[in-house]
Amino acid sequence: MRLVVKVGTSSVTSDSGAIRQDAIANLCAQVADLRASGHEVIIVTSGAIAVGVAELGMAQRPSDMLTLQALAGVGQGHLMHAYNEHLRTHGLIGAQVLLVANDFIDRTQYLHARDTMVRLVELGCIPVINENDAIANDEIRFGDNDRIAALVAHSVSADVLVLLTDIAGLYTANPAQDSTATFIDEVDANDPLLSVRAGESGTNRGSGGMASKLAAARIASWSGVRAVIADASRPNVLVDALNRVRGAGTQFLPRKRELTARKLWIAFAAQASGTIVVDEGARSALTRRNTSLLHAGVVEVRGEFLVGDTVEVAGGDGVVFARGMVGVDAVQASAAAGRQSGELPDGVLAELIHRDDLVILDDK
Repeated sequence: MRLVVKVGTSSVTSDSGAIRQDAIANLCAQVADLRASGHEVIIVTSGAIAVGVAELGMAQRPSDMLTLQALAGVGQGHLMHAYNEHLRTHGLIGAQVLLVANDFIDRTQYLHARDTMVRLVELGCIPVINENDAIANDEIRFGDNDRIAALVAHSVSADVLVLLTDIAGLYTANPAQDSTATFIDEVDANDPLLSVRAGESGTNRGSGGMASKLAAARIASWSGVRAVIADASRPNVLVDALNRVRGAGTQFLPRKRELTARKLWIAFAAQASGTIVVDEGARSALTRRNTSLLHAGVVEVRGEFLVGDTVEVAGGDGVVFARGMVGVDAVQASAAAGRQSGELPDGVLAELIHRDDLVILDDK
């Protein structure tokens, strides 16, 4: 089987940001065991910024983007060195792969990145992936390594995505704050738990949290990939997650429906810049007949967005049922709302969102 394993900042660095050599050694030993059993493994790692903070002796993690990018450049080399050293003790070779959002949006770049990762696996290497924080812009702030791991799992046709964190999995509430919280062993592909709002990062060293892991699990589920959120410190967690050992993390079962990488990004990874409220006729046409969204069905336009931005599409009840990339900006969309195609000003596209750029999240 092919596994994508994502490990978070809090699992591979100390409170000060220093690399936890023991944690990386343990992870690499488990990867070696999986390889010895005939499985293929790809690692997605966080931690570059935290390591940069430690290397430069900073008392705390800065908040401005430029400094964060610089720190990622400092920390990434040290982080990759640690992986290489521990993989080498098992006769394995690590290969650094740095990705950004555009690698999943641009078709040519997506294919190139996918083919490179697959070829590395075929050569017997262990790809070690991180977001290219040193040149990324606002992606750093959204815990996108969880989402990137899910998109990687989709692109390389992985069987399982394992999201390692500092708790056992998903609970009914935050176990650190609620003593009645109970562990959730399994989440069905259509379970509403996949769309709940969860907490943000539990530490000040990472950018993810349970919310981004749920988003990643949802991406994986819609990709036909089983996902597991599990405790990185659990002994043999990767083998147990692979074998669906009860209690070895929360299992998220895959859906039968699969989306392209581009639509997965639109649906779950891209940040929404606005909301389009449509009438019931438009909602029915979108969900039942797979049409594009025309201006005539638009009731209200909220937010400021540009051509190519992602927006949410909601019904009159306020419930978001779709997401899509817009073909016009917010000003044009507002001016054209409710108008028939023949009534549109020159230069305004008839389709606010083309059906190829639209993802239906709820067709009920």
